[in-house]
Amino acid sequence: MKIEDEHAASTRPAAEALPLVTIVALCYNHAQFLAEALDSILVQTYPNLEVILVDDASTDASPAILERYAAANPTWQLLLLPQNLGNCAAFNRAYRQSQGGFLIDFATDDVLLPNRITQQVAAFQQLEPSYGVVYSDAELIDEHSRLVRRHYRRDARGRLHPQPASGDVFADVLSRYFISTPTMLMRRATLNDLGGYDETLAYEDFDFWVRAARNWQFHFLNEVTTRKRLHAASMSRRGYRPNDPFLASTIQVCRKALMLCRTPAERAALAVRLRWEMRQAVRWHNFPEARELYRLLQKTTRPHLVDWVLSQWAKVGGFARG
Repeated sequence: MKIEDEHAASTRPAAEALPLVTIVALCYNHAQFLAEALDSILVQTYPNLEVILVDDASTDASPAILERYAAANPTWQLLLLPQNLGNCAAFNRAYRQSQGGFLIDFATDDVLLPNRITQQVAAFQQLEPSYGVVYSDAELIDEHSRLVRRHYRRDARGRLHPQPASGDVFADVLSRYFISTPTMLMRRATLNDLGGYDETLAYEDFDFWVRAARNWQFHFLNEVTTRKRLHAASMSRRGYRPNDPFLASTIQVCRKALMLCRTPAERAALAVRLRWEMRQAVRWHNFPEARELYRLLQKTTRPHLVDWVLSQWAKVGGFARG
């Protein structure tokens, strides 16, 4: 070993001096992508990791692949769930037996870039303890791992769109989507505060953002740390279709958000979200849900004329379908 290499090695912090980070690797029928995802854990430059592999009753070859990686990496834990629990409950199973001071909810159709955890832990170490989440930019990739684009687009002046927010982001997460969920590193104390994910919901991120942002700050790290997979079976591709199970969860989260709002500005931010969700519900003929969103909107602000028109359209549409 060269002298400069020896010096670099001697100045790196020992693994045990760094906070433990838990990667909860959640799998459901990801056999096609699983090796790439798990290999991306193996090449992380951050040394102090706890890895928990969770298979949510996959019906493809995923369990066999997970068993092979667990056998090759004896420190990794493996949970093969006998019944499909859904993302929220499956994550909670691993979270409750984990030890890390920070956690990553890692869907195994995505890919971690090698410096992901090193960069995010370093960011946390520069922040106040009031920060519960560090998130970043991501590359969006297709089924063949080809780059599609980045999560944040840049305009001619280099500004990011959607504009990320840092600090107190409660009103921001009420009014708009801007966080790339797979990029989040979460503080364990934040998850403990929330009791983990809400297992009554069909998806986790919107609810987590709302409840966590009420009392914790978020930090945007302007780095690409993750490759997010776009494919036909991904959850993001199933939203707003007729009989969408996620829409009922969105309404449930909006009810929680209304109870957490403290100021007129926060209620106005929630109204922006409710209007957008109501339009999507009407567009996809989810008329009962559109009417419920309108009722929530009435509790946040005085509805606009177009809001009332959409609510009447939803009422007529519901009668027609009935």
